[in-house]
Amino acid sequence: MKNPPAVLNKLIGVVGACVLRAWLGTVCFRIRCARPELDPGDPEHRGRYIYAFWHESILAVVGTRKIERMAVLVSRHRDGEYIAQMVERLGASVVRGSSRRGGTAALLGLLDEAGDKHLLITPDGPRGPRRRFERGAVYLAASAGLPIVPVGVGFSNAWRASSWDRFAVPKPYSLVTCVVGDPIPVSGDPDRASLEYWRSVAERRLLDCTGRAEAWAARLAA
Repeated sequence: MKNPPAVLNKLIGVVGACVLRAWLGTVCFRIRCARPELDPGDPEHRGRYIYAFWHESILAVVGTRKIERMAVLVSRHRDGEYIAQMVERLGASVVRGSSRRGGTAALLGLLDEAGDKHLLITPDGPRGPRRRFERGAVYLAASAGLPIVPVGVGFSNAWRASSWDRFAVPKPYSLVTCVVGDPIPVSGDPDRASLEYWRSVAERRLLDCTGRAEAWAARLAA
């Protein structure tokens, strides 16, 4: 099947963003931050960060929070075009690419955006393995000089796709919980040993935040 024309992609983006706003406008969002300055919606917010969350949660994250002054990495896959169009209309900048396709261009694009924006990344995307923190995100942090902030997301009631990431779509009037951990200041030269060390640390922290967010959502839904 041929790729749809650009005008159709834009139309899908416009309609999709409107539908997404209306749909997720019914969802209750709760957040716990290790520090108030980490929450872009808090008056005490300051600094710039790389916010990392699992690929399955991207819809909830970009749809339930204000994402101005943020740049989002979106796959070059055809389905990624629809996501890119919607994300742009929700207020964020979009950088296209992944570790598999357009990796160098994506890294340069993110580094350029890092000058005055936060970065949003899914370190297990675009094809998994699920909840595996890849080294590319750590290399980005070292190159940009920005700390990684793990963002765990939980759902009280969501549809789950049969895809590799079990992509989550929160149901109307459900609850999304978010646990934001302490920043991880990636330091040292980005050699193989250093990258693996910080990759392991970031993965462990993000899994911990995710577990706490899921437990919180389950308690509130009980």
